[in-house]
Amino acid sequence: MITQKEMLAHFLPLMEAQGKRYKKKSLIRAKKAEPGLEVVTRTSDGYETKNTAEKGDWLVENQTSAKESYLIKAETFEKKYALMDSLGNGWGCYRPVGEIYGLRVSAEDLENFGAEPLMEFQAPWKESIVVKPGDYLVISLDQSEIYRVAKKEFTETYEEIKA
Repeated sequence: MITQKEMLAHFLPLMEAQGKRYKKKSLIRAKKAEPGLEVVTRTSDGYETKNTAEKGDWLVENQTSAKESYLIKAETFEKKYALMDSLGNGWGCYRPVGEIYGLRVSAEDLENFGAEPLMEFQAPWKESIVVKPGDYLVISLDQSEIYRVAKKEFTETYEEIKA
């Protein structure tokens, strides 16, 4: 499987040349996850990845048409979200903070990496994740991780930051 390090080495120069900065525009629902909870992330185009909660992880639900769920490490969650309202049963409504670099992936980008029509790689949480033409690859501003966001969900949740 293609590693995070290999993905960053290949796509970071593309991101710097062609990528843009984005911020998340939609609110999320989240609560502390029970350790051992397995979360399967499904987007509008189907299965994306899975992850198993460890102590301190957060369960996040995006407010998109697919309402995809995923897990985030506590230290990452604290950097990316601010509590707006408590919703009961441990759930809260959170406002996103911060920015990411995003690059819409073309078939040519995948071909240049030696993968077509889709590419599977290791997500930051060590499970496999798939990227297809039209999807977005997202890199944190500290350039420590890269992951996929499906095209429809990306347009529903992110907006470009204009200079």
